[in-house]
Amino acid sequence: MDDDRIAEIVGQWGRERPDLDPTPLLIIGRIQQLAAVLDVALRPPFAAADLGNGDFDVLAALRREGEPHTLTAGQLSQRMLVTTGAVTKRVDRLIARGLVSRSVSTADARGRVVGLTPAGVALTDRLIEEHLANEATILRGLTDSDRRTLERLLAALNRTLTSRGLGPEGESQVG
Repeated sequence: MDDDRIAEIVGQWGRERPDLDPTPLLIIGRIQQLAAVLDVALRPPFAAADLGNGDFDVLAALRREGEPHTLTAGQLSQRMLVTTGAVTKRVDRLIARGLVSRSVSTADARGRVVGLTPAGVALTDRLIEEHLANEATILRGLTDSDRRTLERLLAALNRTLTSRGLGPEGESQVG
């Protein structure tokens, strides 16, 4: 392809260092390039709602939990694949916006839970609709068969990486 910069880079490395196999770049380079493109494509609704990177992940994790939409910081950390420190920063921002609250756990008076406020539920419900529609639009160019194949291959790559202890961290914007 004329517009395939990754293939061009692989070709250049093949020419300059024929002793190396640069073909992993055809996959890893494209995944990295897609991650950057997807961030640009998926970020606008969250930015318009004045949410920082990762803030929606907190809201979505709580909303997916069902009534009463509460989790501990540790549970949020596990569901969002980030540290409890990252959870605390995000929760503090969302408390300031009135989208979540922090309260004493009914199960353990020493513990604290984070819960969605009514405003948080409403915003999350609106944003998840936009987010999923946006993702569907992004994937519209793939056939159903292509999507199933890509899902299977990405899951296999994820299993390979996580089995080596290379689990994901940071912002996901998965929803």
